[in-house]
Amino acid sequence: MKETILQGWQDAWPIVKSSKPLPTGTGVIDESAFNTIEVDKVFEAVNHSSTMIGQAVLYRSLTQPLDALDEIKAKQEAVEELRNDPALKETLENILENAASRETSFYLLLFGEFLGTFGTAREEHEIEGYGYLQYKRGIQFMLDLVDRIQAAGTPQSDYLKTLVDKIKAFASTRSYSLMEGPAYIAESGIQSKQERKGSFSPAIIFKPRLFKPLLIAMCSGVIWALAHFFPTDIFNISVEAIPTATIFFVPLLLVYYPVVGSFDRDSCIIPLRNEFKNSPEVAETLDALGQLDELLSFIKFADAFGGSVVLPALIDGEHHRINLVDAKNPVLGKQNYAYIGNDFVLEDDKLVLVTGPNSGGKTAFCKTVTQIQLLAQIGCYVPAQSATLTVADRIYYQAPEISHLVDGEGRFGTELKRTKDIFLSTTSKSLVVLDELSEGTTFEEKMESSSNVLNGFYRKGNSTILITHNHQLVDSFVRQGIGLPRQVEFADDGPTFKLIEGISRVSHADRVAKKIGFSKEDIDNYLADTK
Repeated sequence: MKETILQGWQDAWPIVKSSKPLPTGTGVIDESAFNTIEVDKVFEAVNHSSTMIGQAVLYRSLTQPLDALDEIKAKQEAVEELRNDPALKETLENILENAASRETSFYLLLFGEFLGTFGTAREEHEIEGYGYLQYKRGIQFMLDLVDRIQAAGTPQSDYLKTLVDKIKAFASTRSYSLMEGPAYIAESGIQSKQERKGSFSPAIIFKPRLFKPLLIAMCSGVIWALAHFFPTDIFNISVEAIPTATIFFVPLLLVYYPVVGSFDRDSCIIPLRNEFKNSPEVAETLDALGQLDELLSFIKFADAFGGSVVLPALIDGEHHRINLVDAKNPVLGKQNYAYIGNDFVLEDDKLVLVTGPNSGGKTAFCKTVTQIQLLAQIGCYVPAQSATLTVADRIYYQAPEISHLVDGEGRFGTELKRTKDIFLSTTSKSLVVLDELSEGTTFEEKMESSSNVLNGFYRKGNSTILITHNHQLVDSFVRQGIGLPRQVEFADDGPTFKLIEGISRVSHADRVAKKIGFSKEDIDNYLADTK
């Protein structure tokens, strides 16, 4: 079971990007793939969540995507219900807009820093005074959320119904009862109204306000009793002396406020907020709110993309398959009406070998495939005219990371270790992108090592995409009848950003060098000018 967002926020002020990818071989993507696929940019493109908890849930989904077909389909069905039921969608949007305007008050209650009696709050996470206002606003956020969800009706799809029921069920919890009040401070600890039924043990009733009529009445009663039963000159005050006597109430108030306020803060508010912070029911209710927001964010992303989007058809299979028509990059293609889409099919062939010069679009295309696979596995729309795919148990994207050399092995050894980790943790249901192989060694060794690695992945049966400039390596596999050769197209000495059949054998190094002003002619001219 995934860690709730509230659990991840325990030690610090809440942030949206609190979730982390799981270790290699544990989750669908690991940290290296997360960075290479540029999941942060995918999040920025998809994120249309109204609430902070919704954004945090969406980010968690992208860092730890689902790998269960039924769970993903359930999210898709919920998205479709919201799309097809405008009234339900509008109701939930109103609930989320209200929650977005008030949720910070709840986080302040749970995570705020008390400054003391005379402190002045200058940061959003600071609480001045005794915390009465923050407490009332915080619990009211949760109480109102439950009230609004209870009035929202019952959805039809299982996933959506589960989320709504989870929020409704919060009304039956101890935490809700304590929030609804009153809370009782007894010798055995804090008790709710229901827990106090039938109990005759003494307890202090906590209500979040400094003015305590009952306490004041009790103090007045004690003074009256002392004056009545033990008459002395102290209590024998004439009517004329009353105005003078009132000056003694000022020091009494100076004692009353800090004593009562500090007691409520330290013995009631702080213990209650600690209980709410560690309550599984509070955490699950917040998560459910965030998951509702995430679903609506998917719809808003689809509406804002500016091109064809679709909920992909998810199929079961013994090995990974993907079939995309007019697929566009979720990040680069958003609101970019000139972006060139591509078709892509990888089924029984299991291996695609992509060649072509730099700046032709090889990397952008491979990121498109992996980002679409990732979005599909969180239940989101993908930018394509149609998409059919299986669920990948692992999504890996290996790219050269020269700055991460380890163990003194150099570039070749470091990259080979990464490739080994990927290979050992993949299955026939995995999707792997390899951006060049066996860099940092001789051409002959590169050919042998790359052939061995690719053959290993091919025999394992997962979907593998290789990006390479080594057309000799591609020729070798094509002669064996293994893999699909694809190249990025160039026309009029420029890229069309289309992926077509074939093997690129033309180097565009001179074109690139001229573009950046470092061709042979540029070097010759520079040296001639410096003589």
